[in-house]
Amino acid sequence: MKWKSTASAVLACAMLVGAMAPASALAAGDRTSKYRVYQNASALKEFSDKNQAILYAKSFKNTYVEQIGSRVWVWNNFPSFKVYQKEKSKPEWEFATLEAAISEAKKWANASVRKVDGGGWVWDNYPDHPGYTLYQGENTLPNWTFATLDQAKAEAKKWANAHIIDLASNKWVWDNIPAERKTELRAGPEAYRIYQGAKTLDGWTFAYLEDAVNESLKWANSTVVAIGKGKTVFSNAHAYVVRQNGAKKASFPSLAAALNAASKLSEASIEWDGRRIWSNEGYYAVLQSGKKLKSFGAPASAAAFANGYADAEVVTIDGLRVWDNLKDLMYLGWNGTSNHSTIVGHVSNTQGLDIDSPTWFTLQDAKGTLKDESNPETIRWLKTQGVEVHPLVHNQFDSKLTSAFLADANAQKSFIDALVSRLVALGADGLNLDFESMAGSDRDRYTAFVKALSEAARAAGLTMSIDLPRGSTAWNHLTAFDHEKLHQYVDYVAIMTYDQFYSGSDSPGPVAGMSWTEQGVEEFLSYGIPRSKLLLGVPYYIRVWEVDAAGKLVSNRAVWMKDIEKALEGAQVARTEDARYGLEKVEYAKDGKRYVFWMENVATILARVDIAKKHDLAGVAAWRLGYEPGELWTELLRAK
Repeated sequence: MKWKSTASAVLACAMLVGAMAPASALAAGDRTSKYRVYQNASALKEFSDKNQAILYAKSFKNTYVEQIGSRVWVWNNFPSFKVYQKEKSKPEWEFATLEAAISEAKKWANASVRKVDGGGWVWDNYPDHPGYTLYQGENTLPNWTFATLDQAKAEAKKWANAHIIDLASNKWVWDNIPAERKTELRAGPEAYRIYQGAKTLDGWTFAYLEDAVNESLKWANSTVVAIGKGKTVFSNAHAYVVRQNGAKKASFPSLAAALNAASKLSEASIEWDGRRIWSNEGYYAVLQSGKKLKSFGAPASAAAFANGYADAEVVTIDGLRVWDNLKDLMYLGWNGTSNHSTIVGHVSNTQGLDIDSPTWFTLQDAKGTLKDESNPETIRWLKTQGVEVHPLVHNQFDSKLTSAFLADANAQKSFIDALVSRLVALGADGLNLDFESMAGSDRDRYTAFVKALSEAARAAGLTMSIDLPRGSTAWNHLTAFDHEKLHQYVDYVAIMTYDQFYSGSDSPGPVAGMSWTEQGVEEFLSYGIPRSKLLLGVPYYIRVWEVDAAGKLVSNRAVWMKDIEKALEGAQVARTEDARYGLEKVEYAKDGKRYVFWMENVATILARVDIAKKHDLAGVAAWRLGYEPGELWTELLRAK
């Protein structure tokens, strides 16, 4: 758990070894996950070996393998070609080869094949020409549309007063109306009026239909209506709308004309019947907070670009998210108390806190008696704040008591049953197990206890986390904590990356040097613990060391982060950057005494959050709430 506990002799030795251990101390059998397999934006599994990751990814469609941390893609099997029917596609219409795509597209009318990284179509079976419609006067018949002009003419010659409209341009291209008849019609009363939507003009009335048609061609989406009848006898519909970057550029009566215009523009699209049927925009768009930044043909290029922005995502032109960095870090905070008003004060000071862990449950004795200091009022209040409640469960840090308890199967069952029942009755979301200062000889028994508690907790729908010491791979096998096995039974593992120098240390030093902290993360990963389970412990306190004139240790005490500047008031202060620990070293004299400490402030906490992000951990766990200045949480919220 925390700075105020007294470490065992083994733990004290371990701290010293850990402080000296180089980064190269990782075991030869390092199982740190280095590659993550995704299917679209959903993570599937992590691997330490790239080839194993690729082999696994090949079992699925639309997968990619990326390096954890850098998020650089090393492999993907996204499709090269997609089949559309009127720009609607199906998951099974994605192909690696053009031949396979065309084979499927040929089964459907109005189909096309898009080369994903090329834009536009590489094959389609949309009609080359919509055809020709025959009219007799104002009337046509359902079967009077023909593929060719010659076919239309052949039918038209059977009828008097006939004309033909080219549907590709809406032009009047042929008629068999004698010239004298046209003159006669033009001299007659006005019979046709042009409308563009509801709009009409004084000069838009005509006696002869052909004249009305020719004028209507000058106005997109206009119609000719027979006066007195209210009947539309001609439509200059421009059904194909060309857009560039979403803005309308022009509209056309035919797809061919729209394609001709759109293909000359970048980031263009064609809409027909209210939906996009063609586009040369990049298939993969990078969005930030919903706003498009850029589009790409290749998904890896889009992901690489998006990786340079916070809150970014890569979305296909069909609206499918395939990559994002929207994940928030999980923030857990320990209270170190069971007092209701204190907990309310702690949590009220936070922003973005996900889980609160009040100190409610204690192993009372070797018989497994549960000491319960829980408060239903507290849990109800925390729920109203949208914060999950995972009460802390500890063993009084009593090695002898814990050994006796772990030697008694009935005691363990009694403790587990009482604890889980009470958590369920309270409506808790989970529990945080914090057994410390245990004998190394209890290693297997403690692992078995954690397994049994985990099984009972999960059966009750509870999330379980465990607190494990920073430690070192060099001597972990001598402790009670079998990291390689314990993580298999819990949902989260909190790394106690603090107390590098603790109350029992024989020389001054920081609570947690930056390199020591990061080495701890690397060591936990080397045990094979998934990143998605790890919470990085961060200290909200400072250890101030009193030293004599020779610099030798006299005493030490813990000071809350929020109180440290007050402690410096009226003192003679010297500040230096200590490269060994990556922290500011502060030396001061006050009331005739000399002190030294290594600073913890908003900047150092954010640097620790950056370590969690660098290693793609699930989140951070803070010991403890109430020690920190209020402004810290504004920055933590922004850093999630």
